[in-house]
Amino acid sequence: MTLDDLRVFVAVCRAGSLSAVARELGCTQSAVSQHVKRLEREVGLSLMERHPRGVVPTHAGELLRGAAAEGIGGVDHALRRLRDLARGDGGSVRVTTGATTVRHFMSAAVVAFRERYPQVSLEFQTENSSRGCVAALAAGGADLAWITIAAPVRGVELRRAAELRWVLAVREGDPLAERSAVGAADLAAVRLIGLPGNSSSRAHLEAWFAESGVRLPAFDTSVADWDTAILLAELGLGYAVVPELPGWRDGRHPGVRLVPVPELPPLWAGWAVRRWAALSPLARAFADMVAAGVDAEGAVIMDS
Repeated sequence: MTLDDLRVFVAVCRAGSLSAVARELGCTQSAVSQHVKRLEREVGLSLMERHPRGVVPTHAGELLRGAAAEGIGGVDHALRRLRDLARGDGGSVRVTTGATTVRHFMSAAVVAFRERYPQVSLEFQTENSSRGCVAALAAGGADLAWITIAAPVRGVELRRAAELRWVLAVREGDPLAERSAVGAADLAAVRLIGLPGNSSSRAHLEAWFAESGVRLPAFDTSVADWDTAILLAELGLGYAVVPELPGWRDGRHPGVRLVPVPELPPLWAGWAVRRWAALSPLARAFADMVAAGVDAEGAVIMDS
């Protein structure tokens, strides 16, 4: 059992595909499979189940994945810190997050960080869900993960930064655009644009509808991010129930009214890290700058 075997195994668990990991590593699918088979021979158990659409870890594989991801993350973090010390040129900060997060939450922090630490590399890795961000963090692919915080996450430490209240995005001229607020019954009667299927925001919305005793209408249009939902609402393709992001009321979407949904409990966004105490000073500085920048937008309650 080698560190490379474990790295490849964790990558396969995250991707759910041998071929995807082979492309990522620039090797053959057979080479990736050999890493997994070597681990299976050593532990004497099957670690992967093959399915038509890919692979998933067995119970034994999930146990190994959790332990390996945590260990590899710690080793990679230490190696990076050592390389930074050896180079003496400032090092890097790696951030994993969703596609629109940098625009809405981090623009000011990126500029301020670059001015203060011009020799430090800022690296951004985009994932399509908070779950994907946490997986990248656990696997050692990032120092910081900006996620939607819905519940405690095993193996990481969380810090809330932004409270996101919900709004209904309505095209100008629509009867609902004149309302001061809407509720679950109002939303059940309109055509809603579906939020990303694997997202915390969609799960949060569906749970609220269930608790309200109102049937969630079927989605005939779905999106990959909140910005696209706003755009489709502006085009008149439906109504978007989304968490309100900083900057949306600055005239960027003049054809849309954002009507509050006060009954819907807010979401929280913030940082996930493996351990705050082990975070590099540079990564901590960037995390603090982002929190301060969002605070300046008036949309943040800090919970340290």
